[in-house]
Amino acid sequence: MKNLYSDILSAKAKSEKLLAILLDPDKIDWDNLNALISKICESPATHIFIGGSRVFTDRIDELIVEIKDHCELPIVLFPGNPSQISHHADGILFLSLLSGRNPDFLIGHHVKAASELQRSNLEIIPTGYILVESGSETAVAKVSGTQPLSDENEIVSTSLAGQMLGKKLIYLEAGSGAKNAVSAQVIQSVSEHLEIPLIVGGGIRSQSGIKTAHENGADLVVIGTAFENDQNFFERD
Repeated sequence: MKNLYSDILSAKAKSEKLLAILLDPDKIDWDNLNALISKICESPATHIFIGGSRVFTDRIDELIVEIKDHCELPIVLFPGNPSQISHHADGILFLSLLSGRNPDFLIGHHVKAASELQRSNLEIIPTGYILVESGSETAVAKVSGTQPLSDENEIVSTSLAGQMLGKKLIYLEAGSGAKNAVSAQVIQSVSEHLEIPLIVGGGIRSQSGIKTAHENGADLVVIGTAFENDQNFFERD
């Protein structure tokens, strides 16, 4: 059993930067899955995240099992709702959407998932999820019925509130396919106020974008759409 959170804390303490590749189960090309897994294994990724705002496929278990057969990276669920839970993963980001006031995404989905999660062997990591303005309406904003935050002070205060509520991670999310990534200034401001690890994702389209997020305080950066669109992403400058 992997100790996901303790490993993230250890990496933060040693200033080692982490990288997750986010896979949307609905976008998997099953005929070329082995090639995808090979590309991930050859990449600098330290984690694989599985999930999406909306997921319609019933093959999440199959996907995770196939990845595990060929890759040793830890697999963490990044669920939009309880239907995306798989007992085959190593852990789950138990996301609470702190930037909005939709009760389903603050606590409602969590109540529905609690019994199943208790029966599982998943490592459950309480995560404060904050949607940040990215210049376009993203899937998570549509699905959650909430608006992203744009004021830097409010983003910092929301992050701090999440830490004070006992969240183990804060996740700043621009959204899948976002026009703009979370700004370096916002990442830096949030990072300077937090003691817990900071995840940043959405709208990052280049390796320089990953580097910028890391250099400004992100402990773990998530890359999704850019890798989906170009599996040679990490082979380019």
